[in-house]
Amino acid sequence: MLQAIILFIFAGLAEIGGGYLVWLWLREDKPLWYGILGGIILILYGIIPTLQNFPSFGRVYAAYGGVFIILAVLWGWVVDKKTPDTYDWVGAFICLIGVSVMLWAPRH
Repeated sequence: MLQAIILFIFAGLAEIGGGYLVWLWLREDKPLWYGILGGIILILYGIIPTLQNFPSFGRVYAAYGGVFIILAVLWGWVVDKKTPDTYDWVGAFICLIGVSVMLWAPRH
């Protein structure tokens, strides 16, 4: 379980960080190397989830989506200095519950 959580966090940071660098390049007129580095990091994001032990691609990505939402809220708070409100936290918590159900519910 710890490995799954760590891989989800690394994947989320790669997706958000890579996307953020591309955003800065295209929207904030940062140098081209921001976009190139962002693209490389986004490729790594595509590789990281394949290291999961779960057999179902769809289930892994659906669960990762919930983790991504939480990481995006935290990224906005720490990097963009946009304080999440109560609804952001409630929504993130609901997503975390959904992730837990999808990944660790007893199945036949």
